[in-house]
Amino acid sequence: MSEHPDAALVRRGYEAFNSGDLETLGSLLTADAIHHVPGDNPLSGHHKGRQAVLDLYRAFGEETGGTMRVELLSVLVDGRGHAMAFHITRADRADRGIEIHHGLFFTIVGGKISDIDQCTQDIDEENTFWG
Repeated sequence: MSEHPDAALVRRGYEAFNSGDLETLGSLLTADAIHHVPGDNPLSGHHKGRQAVLDLYRAFGEETGGTMRVELLSVLVDGRGHAMAFHITRADRADRGIEIHHGLFFTIVGGKISDIDQCTQDIDEENTFWG
């Protein structure tokens, strides 16, 4: 049984993220894509537009000295333009490290990602790490 195209799209995004391939990531996003990051820290907020989303991903890399990696655990799709992905994020920043579970809810339009809502296992730990 072949993988659903929306699941394959999400997996390609994770592979590109882990390899730092912003060009491929950009090709997977709509021009008006939004990534919503929860919390109360410098990276929280609504990152609107392909370039703003890519700038967020660039900041993840810069702030962690390139140590951030995500281990994809599973991808679920509904066949109607939605996908959910669950992963473990590992990163180091200054004198702190983090290993935390995240979930991303994707909206997919025309074979591209248009919206990403991020959830975290522990919002306080997340704020401390990025704060």
